[in-house]
Amino acid sequence: MKKVDFIIEKGQDGYGAYREEAGGLVSTMGDTVSEIRTNIVEAYNMYASEAGKSEITTDQIELKYDLPSFFEFYREINASALGKRIGMHKSLLSEYINGGKKPSDNQVKRILTGIKELGRELSELELV
Repeated sequence: MKKVDFIIEKGQDGYGAYREEAGGLVSTMGDTVSEIRTNIVEAYNMYASEAGKSEITTDQIELKYDLPSFFEFYREINASALGKRIGMHKSLLSEYINGGKKPSDNQVKRILTGIKELGRELSELELV
């Protein structure tokens, strides 16, 4: 089953998601991540029917977050602590998060690897 990537961002009025296609931009909005998934299917399938492409289901959607939105969604993740964990100066990570600087693909990969490692460690935890 082919995945269809959408970039998701958090705004003042909820969430927005978009995907660039040959015929233009497919975009939608919603109040929750669950609602945005439903709206993505509706928006993409409307585009697909006009463009002669296959329709999708929610299982085929892959949401990709921009760095500032990721930290907005997951406020529980402390950027300073993550920066220390991955060996990145907290002021540089803060610049990326606040949109002052755009991280290179390698820097995004480094940050994402650190986040995923943290997630794996947390999923393997047992408390006594």
